[in-house]
Amino acid sequence: MLAEVYNEYQSRLAANNALDFDDLILIPVRLFEQNESILGYWHTQFHHILVDEYQDTNKIQYEFIRLLTTNNETRKSEWNWQERSLFVVGDADQSIYSFRLADFTILLNFQQDFGDDLPDDDTRTMIKLEENYRSRENILQAANALIENNTQRIDKVLKPTRAIGEQIYLHKADEEQQEAKFVIKQMQYMVKENPELNWGSFAILYRTNAQSRPFEDLLIQNSVPYNIVGGLKFYDRKEIKDVLSYLRLLLNPDDTVSLLRIINTPRRGIGKTTINSLIDAAQQLGVPLWEIISDETSATTMSGRAAKSVNKFVQVIATAKAQLETATAAEILNYIMEESGYIDNLKQQGTDEADNRVANVFELYNAIIQFQEDNEETSLEAFLSSAALASDLDNLDETQEKVSLMTLHSAKGLEFPLVFLVGMEQGLLPHNRTLNDPLEIEEERRLCYVGITRAQEQLFLTYTRERRLWGYREPAVASQFLKELPEDLISSNIAQATAYRSRQTPIASTNTNNDTDWNVGDRVFHKDFGEGEITHVLNGGTKPTLAVKFHDLKRTKILAQSAPLELIEN
Repeated sequence: MLAEVYNEYQSRLAANNALDFDDLILIPVRLFEQNESILGYWHTQFHHILVDEYQDTNKIQYEFIRLLTTNNETRKSEWNWQERSLFVVGDADQSIYSFRLADFTILLNFQQDFGDDLPDDDTRTMIKLEENYRSRENILQAANALIENNTQRIDKVLKPTRAIGEQIYLHKADEEQQEAKFVIKQMQYMVKENPELNWGSFAILYRTNAQSRPFEDLLIQNSVPYNIVGGLKFYDRKEIKDVLSYLRLLLNPDDTVSLLRIINTPRRGIGKTTINSLIDAAQQLGVPLWEIISDETSATTMSGRAAKSVNKFVQVIATAKAQLETATAAEILNYIMEESGYIDNLKQQGTDEADNRVANVFELYNAIIQFQEDNEETSLEAFLSSAALASDLDNLDETQEKVSLMTLHSAKGLEFPLVFLVGMEQGLLPHNRTLNDPLEIEEERRLCYVGITRAQEQLFLTYTRERRLWGYREPAVASQFLKELPEDLISSNIAQATAYRSRQTPIASTNTNNDTDWNVGDRVFHKDFGEGEITHVLNGGTKPTLAVKFHDLKRTKILAQSAPLELIEN
């Protein structure tokens, strides 16, 4: 079937004297292979060829380069390099696009294919550019230690040209909301304490698009401007708009905009002709479109062969609408997604893009669950009002500096003073579908390497104790890549790790003696509760009891002198 579709597609292209994007390389390669004179002509036209990002080339692109360079002469001894050169630039450790059919082994084989094939120390056809002018030394040391675990690579070591810098900070949060709170609070504190920083100094990097949602929610709540790089903000994504249109229609059947968006989404055989007929009837009668289609007789009369599909769609909406008074918003969403066929349609597509859309829909389900846990009013209407507020950022000044949020794939080639690499967990990074394939794990490690080396000044890594997946809390396991980073480069809020110290948030040595002069207003850090402020010193004497208001907990705890508190220096 697919072969027939492809052949018909190619026939249509030929009939229109057109090429698609991929054919712009494929057709010239076939032409060069079949016609020596044409290849010979173009071989003489290009004497010096430069290829950037060579690790991201695919086999057709490689063949195009080979033919132009060698004139299809397969014997290396016969090649004439006089006044001719092939110059490629690439880094096998940053090959992260295999899903686009990029083949980094093309770079690994360059010496054998075109070079002198000598050992690295003796070769004259490969130069290693190992000096790094971007990142602090400790960031590069971590990156080097990580990528050394890969077997398929060209041996190289990034050499720093800048001083050691701050320690990498590893933060373990209870769950994804606390993870997001840590990141946003850390950014707010650093901007406040460092005049040279602005929101544009920060980047939040994650493995999958769906992970952006809790960070976006808190950024909005805290009026922090942000931008999604290489993608859409969570509530601007097609699948999220589709699902929200279903939910809005339940509350307001007169919402014709939402109705028109979903009446044939997913495709259910209700074509434009049928929809236009229904719209015309509604306009002539001066009634909402829903009033026409919700009447079975009218819908059948106006819809023709699509009547069965229209009536089935109406039944799904009507049944869900009847549950508004008794079911939670999460239960209604679950019903709509199952009965409408929306999720099944995405799963049947079997593409990475479709999988990402499914993950985003389930993240919306997580958002509803979170909303129900955090608010007394848990109705669908209340959630939609919250979602509308979250998505309304159009009035932000586009010229102001913004926090950058992006996937690791989108981050390649970029750099930021301060980077938060979040979701460092098994199943996220490395991704769940790669866990049983050593070669795919190596690509995930390269992806982590890319994320680490985006940081110029300081790097933060985060993971959670548990994470909500598909609406349920599941235990999370720290990423295997964290164990591959040298412990002496990392400070952490985890009990076994070194206490967190940095230029931006300087913390003094742990105070465990009994003669500490605690004062109201002192800022302190607790390994489990985070940052707080002393509000009262109770009982006095040499063994005071301290009342500390912790920011993350939004409550005051009374602690003994022996509590593991650290004084944060002003």
